[in-house]
Amino acid sequence: MSSSPVSAPPSPAAPPSEPSRSPWRSLRHRSMRWWSVANFVSNAGTWMQLTVQNLLVLQITGSAAATGLSMSVQAAPALLISVFGGAAVDRWPRKLTAAVSQALLGAVAFVTALMVALDRLDMGSLMVLAAVTGVIATVDGPACSLLGNDLVPREDVPSAIGVGALVHQAGRLTGAALAGVTVGFLGTAAAYAANGLSFLFVASVIPFLRPARGAIRHAGAAEERGAQDTMSVREGLAFFARRPRLLALAGVTGVSAVFGRNYQLTLAVLVTGPLAGGAGSFGTVSTVLAVGGIVGAVLGARLRRPSVRVVGALAAAGGLLQVVAGLSPSLAVLLVMVLPMAVVESVSDTAGTAVLQTDPPAHMRGRVLGVWGSIGTVWGLGGPPALGLLMELAGARGALIAGGLVIAGTIGASHLLRERRAAVPRVSPVANLETAA
Repeated sequence: MSSSPVSAPPSPAAPPSEPSRSPWRSLRHRSMRWWSVANFVSNAGTWMQLTVQNLLVLQITGSAAATGLSMSVQAAPALLISVFGGAAVDRWPRKLTAAVSQALLGAVAFVTALMVALDRLDMGSLMVLAAVTGVIATVDGPACSLLGNDLVPREDVPSAIGVGALVHQAGRLTGAALAGVTVGFLGTAAAYAANGLSFLFVASVIPFLRPARGAIRHAGAAEERGAQDTMSVREGLAFFARRPRLLALAGVTGVSAVFGRNYQLTLAVLVTGPLAGGAGSFGTVSTVLAVGGIVGAVLGARLRRPSVRVVGALAAAGGLLQVVAGLSPSLAVLLVMVLPMAVVESVSDTAGTAVLQTDPPAHMRGRVLGVWGSIGTVWGLGGPPALGLLMELAGARGALIAGGLVIAGTIGASHLLRERRAAVPRVSPVANLETAA
């Protein structure tokens, strides 16, 4: 008589692994690593060109006002036609759109380099080239932003945005440093040509990018393709206006942009005025701001499900920190406050960008970024003059304190009002009839 084998007791099920909260988790995907390298090269080239362009305008005109005008001309298209650029990003294949826009930006850079080399570049042609760059950027900006998100699963999007912020900062520092070296050894035309090569490098990388498993496809479902064919720019604007989360995000970001955040302006006046510091002291403050921005980008990349509530709480905290900074009796105290201010701002920006790029359905995200581009340009153009007027009336300390109180007070009041509305019980008409009977 044979005996049946004794089966081993079942092993306990392994507990589910905790989702990664590493700020670098998006880089585990090969395409995202390549995209980050390409973005670094492109950002370094762009900041090299921007630095050289400002010097070139000063060389041609000798006017600081003309330098500011060239920057405004390049930014103006975002105010006027960003919604159309976003619509184009939704309608066209994302990778093709990003590759073509990068190639066109490279062509503009090469044309500028050639005109500089031949000594044919004057202020008029430089303004035209700046305007053309701005027009192309209304498509390139949302296309490249969303392309990076398309490469990773949804839960890794905050990490991708945080890594992108770090790449941006690193590219900015590298490009500004390379600008002086390139112009000193090779001339101004070489800086523009180097930027053109950086755009072509990005365009050559894009065709080889592949989305990771779990990434949201841009136009995979038939219904999304149908929506792309029927939805207009006007419907995209209406979508944004009907989305409470996006409206709340716009409100929080708007009040923060107007009454805070412009620390290069407010802190410069505070350091050189009431705190009796010099250019070196403000340079130290700027360095601490940059360090805080990098730390905040790393912390923001750890977020998994950012929300408008998180953005609002961080913005209110930043406003209160701004109040304390305005009361700083010395430069040492100000430096202690500047670091957390920059960290909170950077985390808030990362969280807000994640909400903006993940809340809408995939086929609407280009349009939403287009609307956001126009709104952000309004804040960028209107915020510094409004803050400057506030400083004229209340001084640097008064502007920081009043601005911080407005930010924290507005966000706090909005939150309380929302909670009160949510607490009011809603009685259906049927219930009213039953009660009356």
